[in-house]
Amino acid sequence: MKEVVIASVARTPIGSFLGTLSKIPAPKLGATAIKGALDKINLKPELVDEVYMGNVVSAGLGQAPARQAAMFAGIPDTTPCTTINKVCSSGMKSVMLGAQAIALGDADIVVAGGMENMSMIPHYQHARSGSKFGPVTLEDGMQKDGLVDAYGKVAMGVCADECATEYSFSREDQDNFAVESYNRSAKAWKEGKFNEEVIPVEIPQRKGEPIIFNEDEEYKNVKMEKISTLRPAFTKEGTVTAANASTINDG
Repeated sequence: MKEVVIASVARTPIGSFLGTLSKIPAPKLGATAIKGALDKINLKPELVDEVYMGNVVSAGLGQAPARQAAMFAGIPDTTPCTTINKVCSSGMKSVMLGAQAIALGDADIVVAGGMENMSMIPHYQHARSGSKFGPVTLEDGMQKDGLVDAYGKVAMGVCADECATEYSFSREDQDNFAVESYNRSAKAWKEGKFNEEVIPVEIPQRKGEPIIFNEDEEYKNVKMEKISTLRPAFTKEGTVTAANASTINDG
């Protein structure tokens, strides 16, 4: 089998829920990262043999989000593109599939990654056959297709609480981990550790020049002193909170 190497990596800054990136569709964010990765090594887009892009909730994005991202990045429409949904492992699975394609000789150059704008996930209204009488209930697409188990009908946070109990992770353990994670992020940004991997995103404005968004947003928004005071978010006696759980983000 052929040897597989990662020649270039790039990502957008990570935006907070309903934050700076909230109006930029996932394929546009994906395109920014793809173009950034290609530009770093001066690789012509037409040399890409295949594209795999992970995306969990595609509702409202239009057909074939991976192809959209590829074409927005300048990759020709003749290049095969596949959107991967393996929930939180979608981007990782895309990289695995890309590596397999190269190793087996099916491709020489593959773009692989993931993209999501959780802020733009729509609410659903089941009105195909009309509403006969009374109020209409909306269903949150983020919960339905992203954060709730399709079989047990429980939130991912409930499963996290169960795992914390099974493996004896205390509330204090999780809060301390969250604080340390935010501190590490702040330190890394201060020291310029992310400068090479992050590709700025242009945010169009109604008037004037676009805003250049070039730094992760969440670590600057967190209030450290509040982390230990929050109530459990998912179960009454749980230890997972809105602060120590993974956040809802765009990027």
